[in-house]
Amino acid sequence: MSENREDLKVEEAAAQKLGEAGAGIKPNGAALFPFVVFVAVYLGAGIFLQLQGVEMPFYQFPAPLASIIGIIVAFILLKGKFDDKFNTFVKGCGDPDILIMCMIFLLAGGFATVCKVMGGIDSTVNLGLTYIPPQYLAAGVFLIAAFISTATGTSVGCCAAVGPIAVAIAEKSGTPLGLVLGCLIGGAMLGDNLSIISDTTIASTRTQGCEMKDKFKLNFWLTLLPAIITFILLIVFGGSEAAVSAGEHPFSIIKILPYIVVLVTAIMGVNVFLVLVGGIVLGGVIGMAYGDMNFLGFMQAIYKGFSSMFDIFLLSLLTGGLAAMVNKAGGIAYLLHSVEKFITGTKSAQLGISALVSVTDMALANKRYLLLLTVKWQNAFVTDTKSILAAVRPF
Repeated sequence: MSENREDLKVEEAAAQKLGEAGAGIKPNGAALFPFVVFVAVYLGAGIFLQLQGVEMPFYQFPAPLASIIGIIVAFILLKGKFDDKFNTFVKGCGDPDILIMCMIFLLAGGFATVCKVMGGIDSTVNLGLTYIPPQYLAAGVFLIAAFISTATGTSVGCCAAVGPIAVAIAEKSGTPLGLVLGCLIGGAMLGDNLSIISDTTIASTRTQGCEMKDKFKLNFWLTLLPAIITFILLIVFGGSEAAVSAGEHPFSIIKILPYIVVLVTAIMGVNVFLVLVGGIVLGGVIGMAYGDMNFLGFMQAIYKGFSSMFDIFLLSLLTGGLAAMVNKAGGIAYLLHSVEKFITGTKSAQLGISALVSVTDMALANKRYLLLLTVKWQNAFVTDTKSILAAVRPF
């Protein structure tokens, strides 16, 4: 109970601080137009490429460039001197939460890449395949994918890494291919939801001011029962009496250690910077000890991981600057003023936030961009009334 009171005090203090920061800003609906341009450019490009038959159309047009177009519109449309608008933009880019989030992105990318290069993913897969009975490979793939996705923070990366192995195992063992791939995708999505180094987890926890360990614990209890039911159903109905062993699968427990260390220390509440730096160093030491990389290869793997996060890193900075400009011009105040008459209590606040996020997600088709774009709107909801503050606390 005392912890709940302390949490409430912290949240109310944060809300008061945000409210003071927005005091005196006149609502201005036109200030939201740069956001609309950002979404329209990104969405329009995706739809056009879809009609052209391009693969993965919504991933072809770089989101940071769409945000830059929105920023240019903001500089042209919003009132004020150019220098004042530029200073607001730079302050938004340099917001402490934005910079911390960007640093965590880089470290998470470095950790995932170093562990992959030194053979951590292969060892994890082979460990599972070694001890899982052939007739239960479908359930085993589900568990393996869940662990790897949790450890690496990416469901797409997990599917890309485990997918070819899962297909080969299905073909050799006689397990239905469709079932194995379904288990792979389901496990990958489960792990991505639990991961403490996922880009969406980093963005959501930093922008909403909550601890990663708390987010993990909440998601763990929410997903535990469905995951157990899924695993049991896969054992009962997904087994194959005709399945045979697919051969030997060499592995090393030591190479799996960095994943376990990072997960355990993060849940314990250790500072995320220390967790990720420690994981990178441990992975590099193991990789060099086993001959999978030399020191130069270790450095290159870290930088490759950093580079893989360039897109979300740049978008975070640009979106922070754009949000600051829109907020100062009254766009967020207008949005809040427009919806506050519909919010009368906890349920309506929850529905309002859910509707806002859902519509934006349908337009962007990318949850990481969604989080970066809507965080200011959600925070504005929180600062308005205690009922809305109570509504978002359970999440």
